[in-house]
Amino acid sequence: MEDFAPPSLLQYEGPLPINEAGVLSPKSKKGKASSSSGNTQTDEILNSILPPRTFQTPDGGSFMQYVVKQAATRLDVIHLQEELDKKLLERQAREMGICPVREDLYSQGFDELIRQITLNGAERGLLLLRVRDEIRMTIDAYKTLYDSSVTFGVRKQLQAEQGMAEMEGKINSLNETKKTLENQVLELRNKVEVIEKREQERRQLDEKKRQDEIAFLRYQAQNLDQFLKSITGGSK
Repeated sequence: MEDFAPPSLLQYEGPLPINEAGVLSPKSKKGKASSSSGNTQTDEILNSILPPRTFQTPDGGSFMQYVVKQAATRLDVIHLQEELDKKLLERQAREMGICPVREDLYSQGFDELIRQITLNGAERGLLLLRVRDEIRMTIDAYKTLYDSSVTFGVRKQLQAEQGMAEMEGKINSLNETKKTLENQVLELRNKVEVIEKREQERRQLDEKKRQDEIAFLRYQAQNLDQFLKSITGGSK
């Protein structure tokens, strides 16, 4: 029957059958009372610190287990350390960082230490209970903070992605506008070059015309001079 019980570093007594309502049967209560250590107050404190666990077998049977009420020895502590190291290797717990497996095993080991110390002194056990609960509340607070930070990061990432899409749209629009303006600039430059070329050709034609006119006028002037000279010389 104990093979079906969940493995744990915390030591439990033998399983006791319970009914569907989760209550021990009269026979189980009688057996539980006969196996009691005799210190009812310590037992009650230990049961409040480390409540009994329940589990079911494959055939549908329900059972309850109380923690062991027998005081621990030095060998029990050494065995606990060896079992902890063994379980860490078997379940391939991480040595660093966040690891639920390592957290679970160390929690079981700490509960077993609380059990051992409570049997030797209930007051020390209650103090360790406060330490354990404070540690768990701190871990839960860090988990909540982590979940909130992850949610916040995802939300910001989604916002950034949405803003990125809008920004990419603006960039694409500006790139298109830039291409259009560059094409317009290219067209205007081509027009300027054509106009400048035509203007240069027109100036060259005008200059040629002026040179031709000047040459013609000089030619006429020379002819007139010769004609006048010939007239003047003939009259004498």
